[in-house]
Amino acid sequence: MCKRLYPLSKQMFDEIILPLILSSYSRAGRPSKISDYQVFCAMLYVLRTGIPWRDLPKCYGNWNHVYQRFKRSSDRGVWWKILYHLQQSNYIKMNIILCDSSTFKYHRHGGGFKGGSKAKGEVYQG
Repeated sequence: MCKRLYPLSKQMFDEIILPLILSSYSRAGRPSKISDYQVFCAMLYVLRTGIPWRDLPKCYGNWNHVYQRFKRSSDRGVWWKILYHLQQSNYIKMNIILCDSSTFKYHRHGGGFKGGSKAKGEVYQG
C-alpha cells in the first residue's frame, strides 16, 4: 500500500484506533462495504490535502459511503474521542487554536482606511 494514501499501518490501527471506534457504536444492521481502516485513512487524506469528498481516490471506495460514515461518527463524537485518547497516550501532540473573523482580516481591503472611515482630505457628503 502507498504510504501517502495509507499513512498508518493496519496493525497500529487495529491496536490503537479500532477499539475506540468499536466501543462508540453497535454493529447492528448490514455489514459495511468499506472497512474502518479505509474510512480512517480517507479522512486523514481529505484533511491533509483539503480536497472535496467527491475527489477522493477510488482506492478508498465510494466517496459518498466514506463521507456518510465520517459524518455519522463525527456526529457521535468518535473523532474527538480518538484525538483525546491519542493525545493522552502521547502518540500525538495537539494544540488547538480557535480564531474567528473578528480576530484577523481576511482581505487587505476589509478593514477600511486607517484612522476611520474618512479618506485623507476627503469628507463624506452623505
